[in-house]
Amino acid sequence: MAFKNGHEKVGGRQKGSTNLITKELRKDLKEIVYNELQELPERLESLSDERRLEVLFKMMPYVFPKVNPISSTSGEPISFDFDEF
Repeated sequence: MAFKNGHEKVGGRQKGSTNLITKELRKDLKEIVYNELQELPERLESLSDERRLEVLFKMMPYVFPKVNPISSTSGEPISFDFDEF
């Protein structure tokens, strides 16, 4: 016999509780990532200039927020000619 709508929840996990395996996995992954970040400067030093820049560019979106273009009052993007300076 199926439950009817509006019945009281009986047994099982509380709503919103974390799965124990997920909780442990996240804890372990956090520790692994932390340890890798501690070694990051040495690892970057060992890379070629080209590869090091490639890695840094891939990591930048996780460190710096994206910048929205500035628009004028007419709604057109503002552009600068840096050759004039």
